[in-house]
Amino acid sequence: MSTTSSTVDRAFGAALYADTDAALDTGASLLAADPAADAELTRRGEEFVAAAWRRGWQPADVVRFVRRELDEAHTALVSELILGAEERHRPARGRRWTAQLDDLAAAAVRRAAPRPDRFSHATTVLELYRLLLRLPTLEPLDEAPAPGGRGRTGRPESRMLGRIRALLAKAEATGFPEEAEALSAKAQELMARHSIDEALLASRAPAADAPAACRIGVDPPYETAKATLLDAVARANRCRAVWNEPFGFSTVVGFEPDLEAVELLHTSLLVQATTALTKAEAAARAGGRKRTRTFRQSFLAAYAHRIGDRLAAAAEHEVAEYEESERRRAGTGGDDGGDDGGDDGADESLLPVLAARDVAVADRVEELFPHTTTARLRGVTDAAGWHQGTRAADDARVTPSSPLPGSRGSRGSRGGKR
Repeated sequence: MSTTSSTVDRAFGAALYADTDAALDTGASLLAADPAADAELTRRGEEFVAAAWRRGWQPADVVRFVRRELDEAHTALVSELILGAEERHRPARGRRWTAQLDDLAAAAVRRAAPRPDRFSHATTVLELYRLLLRLPTLEPLDEAPAPGGRGRTGRPESRMLGRIRALLAKAEATGFPEEAEALSAKAQELMARHSIDEALLASRAPAADAPAACRIGVDPPYETAKATLLDAVARANRCRAVWNEPFGFSTVVGFEPDLEAVELLHTSLLVQATTALTKAEAAARAGGRKRTRTFRQSFLAAYAHRIGDRLAAAAEHEVAEYEESERRRAGTGGDDGGDDGGDDGADESLLPVLAARDVAVADRVEELFPHTTTARLRGVTDAAGWHQGTRAADDARVTPSSPLPGSRGSRGSRGGKR
């Protein structure tokens, strides 16, 4: 056994399997006194990270959990370990995994800071390794490696998603509720059209498409209300969301185009809700009224409830409109002034396609989460908060204010809490 390995083993033996500060100090002192052990210490950390991958964790999950349980120094350290391990081994990864690594790399550049003294750094390392050692097993989210290996993101983002992303960014930035409403409405129209186009395309493919899954962070405070908002967005986009409260994320299950829509729309609506809540509190303070945690919880709960209702109505409207347009097309023989009016889709019904995808998503949820319970919102007792949250959701509504020619839509399924 080498001297460096011996130092690391003795430090781990002293600190990792005991929860006392004295044990931590002993381990940190051993590491601080032996600079030659640094490389071996990093290698062991990368082994802990690799073990987390085998237990079903992904980069964003690990970083999110470390941030919740420890502090920014530990977050920076685990990000460094993840990036170093991935760069050295360069395994084939999927699109979401690669995007998570890109986000970590960008954050690492922004937070670059000098390392503290050796004892403080060794203490941080051991605290982090204690946490990584105890990570439980999560449900594996299988994702096909991107073509070309590391650095590629799989299939390119469609122009439609690029337009949706731009519209939602404008909705978040504007200070005018009416403009945010119009921009969000247009974005939901495009999401609905994209979802149905992808569903019909997949139904004609020789190999059946299958549901995927992704994890979306649900950060404090007011996690229950935020998880409810995510569930509402997921259901409206034909997905299911299962909230893991202890680890601060929801797993969203659905077909890939719908997952992309959920990620985009949830992020935008959460930004809009937070902005509206800040304005409501400022108005209350200006009027001499104090707003409490109960007000904020009630506001966000009402926002999520109202958004869910409106998204569901919009989804049903878009599906009905698509079916009606297909009936009109079939009644005229599909003659749009183009070819001879062949039957390439004129007789195709959307509803069986969507029903089959709903069943596939439900089966995948049952496979991943055979035991779920229903989450209940607590502390929603402030009438003013509920009223203002509902009004904010109306301002951020996503139902089409004017139909697009040939616009199409989607609707969702219920989620739960693990």
